[in-house]
Amino acid sequence: MTDIIFKAGEATVLAAEGQYTDAMPEVLIGSVAGPVGHAFASMMGQSAGHTRFFAIRDLNQMARPATMMTSKVTISSDGYIELFGGVVQGAIADAVVDSVSDGVIPKEIVDEICIVVTVWLDPRCSTHAELDKKDLYRTNYEAMKLAIARALKSEPSIGELIKNRKTIKHYALDGVVDY
Repeated sequence: MTDIIFKAGEATVLAAEGQYTDAMPEVLIGSVAGPVGHAFASMMGQSAGHTRFFAIRDLNQMARPATMMTSKVTISSDGYIELFGGVVQGAIADAVVDSVSDGVIPKEIVDEICIVVTVWLDPRCSTHAELDKKDLYRTNYEAMKLAIARALKSEPSIGELIKNRKTIKHYALDGVVDY
């Protein structure tokens, strides 16, 4: 049985110029018998505006470890759900499988752990006339792989966070907080 009880990670990968395809997944990884497994199972029902999907690569190709994804934004259009349950879902699932293939997630534990991921998909994507779906895939794939790796390595470490506490601030705080 795995000793991974509760690991959390996140990552941000920015969009190409002129796109709204930034990706910011937040992941929980843990034992199917622990708190992450319980959260995963409780997500099997639906919540209005926050559809939950298994991450699948294609029909009949569910990612392992089992991964449940949900949107951080209320889903309000068919176009949004098509992107979320298509390009984004495929990118997330591919990142999970490749994390196993690359050895970040040990193959021996794929049926003992599960992943819960909240996914950012900018609502403007579904109406953007020149949406680059390849960039949407790229950002979600790269960010998910990075979030998984960070979760399993417990990054950033508390030492790093303390060290950079006065030099790094949230981008939205520019001009609001002086260090």
